[in-house]
Amino acid sequence: MTLAVLGLALALPAAAAAQEPPSLPDIEDEVMCPTCGFSLALSESPQANQIRDLIRDLIGEGLSKDEIKDALVAEYGPEVLASPETSGFDLAAWVAPGLAILIAGGALSIGIRRWRAGGREGEERAATEATGQHPEDDERLSADLRRYRL
Repeated sequence: MTLAVLGLALALPAAAAAQEPPSLPDIEDEVMCPTCGFSLALSESPQANQIRDLIRDLIGEGLSKDEIKDALVAEYGPEVLASPETSGFDLAAWVAPGLAILIAGGALSIGIRRWRAGGREGEERAATEATGQHPEDDERLSADLRRYRL
């Protein structure tokens, strides 16, 4: 019995917080103005003011934040949301930047390795150009001199 009362006491504040009506500033940050493409919180266009009025009306009707966002998507399309959905094709908007960063990091790593290896080859090439001889020529000359002891 005590556990049931304790569980109910813990669940009531969480349920009350979940049913707390959303505020306009809370929703403005997550909605874009279809006219100018800025966040509704930053936009001062007439279209943004109309959307704010609609959001106030929906809050007054007692809709939750998700229900309000669904109503805005139904009215203006999915582009009205500041962040894309995390399912279906919109998932690519979340995955693509991460993949691009990984690919760029890999390409940069490979490029640095090749550049450093090319630096050693460049040093050998510079030494060859300065003396006019290749390292293989030195080895062949030493072998020839050993064969023909004078």
